[in-house]
Amino acid sequence: MATNTPSGGQEPVAVSLAASLKRHKVEAIFGQSLPSALHLVVPEFGIRQINYRTENAGGIMADGFARISNRIGVVTAQNGPAATLLVAPMAEALKASVPMLAIVQEVNRDQTDRNAFQEFDHFALFASCTKWVRRIDTASRLEDYVDMAITQATTGRPGPVALLVPADFLNELRGAIDARQAELGHFPLDRVVPDPARLAEAAALLAGAQHPVVIAGGGVLLSQATEALAALQERAHLPVMTTNMGKGAVDEAHPLSLGVMANALGVNAPRHDLVPLLARADVVLLIGTRTNQNGTDSWKLYPRDATFIHLDIDGLEVGRNYESRRLVGDARLGIEALTTALAGQDLSRRAAARPALESEIAARKAAGAERAKVFTASDETPMRPERLMAELDALIDGDTIVCADASYSSLWVLNFLTARKGQRFVTPRGIAGLGWGLPLALGAKVAAPAKKVVAVVGDGGFAHCWQELETARRMGLSVTVIVLNNGILGFQKHAELVKFGAHTGAIGFTDIDHSAIARAAGVNGVQVATPEAFRDAVAAALSAAQTTVIDVITKADAWPPITVFDGNI
Repeated sequence: MATNTPSGGQEPVAVSLAASLKRHKVEAIFGQSLPSALHLVVPEFGIRQINYRTENAGGIMADGFARISNRIGVVTAQNGPAATLLVAPMAEALKASVPMLAIVQEVNRDQTDRNAFQEFDHFALFASCTKWVRRIDTASRLEDYVDMAITQATTGRPGPVALLVPADFLNELRGAIDARQAELGHFPLDRVVPDPARLAEAAALLAGAQHPVVIAGGGVLLSQATEALAALQERAHLPVMTTNMGKGAVDEAHPLSLGVMANALGVNAPRHDLVPLLARADVVLLIGTRTNQNGTDSWKLYPRDATFIHLDIDGLEVGRNYESRRLVGDARLGIEALTTALAGQDLSRRAAARPALESEIAARKAAGAERAKVFTASDETPMRPERLMAELDALIDGDTIVCADASYSSLWVLNFLTARKGQRFVTPRGIAGLGWGLPLALGAKVAAPAKKVVAVVGDGGFAHCWQELETARRMGLSVTVIVLNNGILGFQKHAELVKFGAHTGAIGFTDIDHSAIARAAGVNGVQVATPEAFRDAVAAALSAAQTTVIDVITKADAWPPITVFDGNI
């Protein structure tokens, strides 16, 4: 490792880069061998390397790590084809507001624009899926660019950034400079409070409302604002619902909590009967949500004649789809300031209405749960996913992190598991791609090694990332993977039936035993076909010292209660 040895008071740029990352409290990097010069030295700084099998999975792991740790996720990749595989995870991070730093190797500086091996225009590649892209080629500016990159990722609306580093640049020797002290790798980096005058206006609207509702999005979790939201809920006696990405922002066992209300509120949804509470709302407080299509059920769910108040760190999202009273700022500080402003308001109307409101919410929840029992208590085989979620819900607790793939997997989790106080749910609802569940779980486990982590995936999505089971084994990461094996691309099939009355021939799979794949990768694997066997397998997996894949044969004609499916399939 001679290239990493300081000489004459100088050190390779790779050493300086590793030192800068350590200064920003980076303790794990998701990467393979490239940039090699960097990976050879990071162990000397106590930075753990998590060796993914594919770059897209590595980027997803960095995303899961960031969401759970509230620290920037760092992923590395080689130039060219490896770099292109980072586009999908960075696009998800951009839409979901997750800070990520991609350190991407470039060809040697003297080979630029000469058709060098795997040379590619990384500026153009990352332009649409990052907040910021820069190339470093001057050693004296290294710390400047590292600090700029991490600041861009963690300040304002968080998101992914890319630093491009030529291979020869990392081996260049540089003289020592004055040591910096700034640590910028946590988020939110800069918390700002909304305009006090607008906070006072919002407080008056909420206090005077007859039927106010709070809608919490993923920004509440990113801002670590769950306790602040719970205090606001109590102080102002406010019913709170969440978007899909906001699951876990509020304790769903609270008598004023409505749970997830988004695009899966069909007749058999446990929360179907709660829709009238939102429909009659006269004041709606939106917090940390981009009011996207799925979260608003194609913008049909929220009452159009209500007065909207929108609190978000991104002023461009405030009022994007619902004209709103503007509260631009950090979710946690904004909620705390709003709670303080409400202390000066007369909340007697809200207090007086609370007992009846709690009773109504409880009755509506009970009615929905009772109607859903036809599925959640079903003994039919192949098994219903709703029954599996009921069994899983009884085996996990508030310290269990639940990750899910996109498509049906996340909808089963979001609608049929209970978010306990402080519990985290991690789903790829930014761009909702398949193949995220297992890598998200591995990233979450790196961030919180003492916690139990469960991934719920479909057989279609799991096939995108089987190879990362070997990563789990090699890196000593124990997670529980539940594969809902129905032999089809369920969402694709059912959506095509709704839209066209027929489906394509691409939706069906041959029989695959995913537990055998797990065992071949050197981790635990079991296939189950009954609720009792599933219950036993999950209990064993949660206490196992290594990753376990539970392959569950599920009913092919089961679909979540997506609103647009009602009466159409």
